[in-house]
Amino acid sequence: MVVRRRARAVLLPLGLYAVSILVVGYFLHEAESGSRGLEAKRALKIQAYNLQQELEATKADRAEWERRVALLRSDQIDRDLLEERARVVLGRVHPNDVVIITP
Repeated sequence: MVVRRRARAVLLPLGLYAVSILVVGYFLHEAESGSRGLEAKRALKIQAYNLQQELEATKADRAEWERRVALLRSDQIDRDLLEERARVVLGRVHPNDVVIITP
């Protein structure tokens, strides 16, 4: 009977500590590698950075196209741009142009 009390007095706290350590370990593991953990946060930051770079490139491309369209719409049309578009639409080349035909 005395042995049971001593065993219970020792084993019960050890069991509670073990369960507590396992629970804390589980939450630490999930905080690091879970679907909302630190690794997921890093991946989302990388994805956000890549999307930001793509957005900036798209904005620059759009600004260039808006500038070219403005040149076509103004009262005085840019001759080089008009000639370029006419060649593309009509499929013509200038006699001094170098044409490279790829197979």
